[in-house]
Amino acid sequence: MTTETTEATGTLLRMVAGRRVPTPGTYRLDPTHTRADFEARHLMVTKVRGGFTDIAGVIEVAEEPGGSSVTVSIPTEGISSGTADRDAHLRSPDFLDVENHPEMTFRSTSIEPRGAGWTLRGELTVRGVSRPVTLDMEFHGVVADPWGNERIAFSASTTIDREDWGLTWNVPLEGGGVLVSRKIKVEIEAQALPA
Repeated sequence: MTTETTEATGTLLRMVAGRRVPTPGTYRLDPTHTRADFEARHLMVTKVRGGFTDIAGVIEVAEEPGGSSVTVSIPTEGISSGTADRDAHLRSPDFLDVENHPEMTFRSTSIEPRGAGWTLRGELTVRGVSRPVTLDMEFHGVVADPWGNERIAFSASTTIDREDWGLTWNVPLEGGGVLVSRKIKVEIEAQALPA
């Protein structure tokens, strides 16, 4: 492990195997600057995007980065795709069933270096169903905000099959295919502060 100081902020950064990593400790996600977005295909051709806010979570950065962990809770009621009718359908028992399943959760199981970034593996629970997921993760660095708070920033992405979590509602199309794609792209942008 080596350390270096950034000239712009004077922040001490750790380097492990040539990768920047945060100072060990407990960080909490900043819900005002953390977002999970998704993208699906509608009618097999059009991209429909949406996302979740008000995300809560804790990141435990270990001295050895591979021992770090993250737990996240996402309120399902907060889903937003830009259309009220579609959002109501996504909240219904056809999809997220928010009345019976008010949150989704993610719990990491491992983190490993991969190229210039990291591979984050964990367990995603949706509608009471837990399945393994693998995300490509990038650490963007440490920065001090104008109020003197140190922040760390990450992004992560993956593609999942929604039917693995029992989200099987669909409508077949006359010309072949279905109304809503099974494959869902997920992109996460996160900021966290020391807890």
